[in-house]
Amino acid sequence: MPRKIIIDTDPGQDDAVAILLALASPEELEVLGIVAVAGNVGLHHNANNARKVVELSGRHDIPVYAGCARPMRRHLVTAEHVHGDTGLDGPDLPEPTIPLQAQHGVDYIIDTLMAAEPGTITLCTLGPLTNIAMALVKQPAIAERIAEIVMMGGAYFEVGNITPAAEFNIYVDPEAADVVLRCGAPITMLPLDVTHQIQSTPERLATLLGLGNKTGKAVYDMLTFSEGFDLKKYGWSGAPLHDPTVIAFLLRPDLFEGRHCNVTIETSSELTVGMTVTDYWHVTGKVRNVNYLRSGNAEGFYQLLTERLARLP
Repeated sequence: MPRKIIIDTDPGQDDAVAILLALASPEELEVLGIVAVAGNVGLHHNANNARKVVELSGRHDIPVYAGCARPMRRHLVTAEHVHGDTGLDGPDLPEPTIPLQAQHGVDYIIDTLMAAEPGTITLCTLGPLTNIAMALVKQPAIAERIAEIVMMGGAYFEVGNITPAAEFNIYVDPEAADVVLRCGAPITMLPLDVTHQIQSTPERLATLLGLGNKTGKAVYDMLTFSEGFDLKKYGWSGAPLHDPTVIAFLLRPDLFEGRHCNVTIETSSELTVGMTVTDYWHVTGKVRNVNYLRSGNAEGFYQLLTERLARLP
């Protein structure tokens, strides 16, 4: 039986690739729905982008919801400097025709988890954790019903990418991340420590373009647009590819290594707000609440991504 998942996302070119990877893997993953959250850009664009990506995949059966338009306690910080004004600059994708669902995304998450057998739905989070935290606050009973939360977020050994200490998804809504990491559900974190190893080199991008399908061309256009900021910042041969590691972990957990340890979120420091304080060496004795991944097999990842995207239109 395929694993049932809900994708919470702020597309974002790398989010789009993650969604496509999931939708190209129906034997392993049953995508129940996609919920947009404010993050890379505002909620309107993110919800619109999610619908565009669903239509690109040919999976018109996937419902898309809009969640929270701002963080729990802070003003929204966005990343148009990376993703462009729409959040999905690069490819020329048509305006979507599938409807945006009327129900609020937070209520959809709650209702779906409460209606399902406990431990049967995994939450895949690709953006700030506002929707998940709000769902936990509104209905705490969902915490024990979640099979697992698999998130792209955080950093420890690679420090920050939006501040010297913080990764973007956590920084945008650190209070939400704090709620989620304290909820008691099983959590796996794909931090920058992993994603900085999963680099979209020119050779790997050329392979995706060479698939010859509409999806491969769109992904190539997405990543060649968004990589410019990171290539200039890091000076590497390829830009990190963040969010698809969440889906790759579900499909091929053997591609990743890490350990179970305590992770807490800094919410008050002027210098380090949004930092994922990771007790990787077990020096505190605090409860080990996160499966914190530290490394990933880039070659295996891109082989998987290429093989799956070749299945799409």
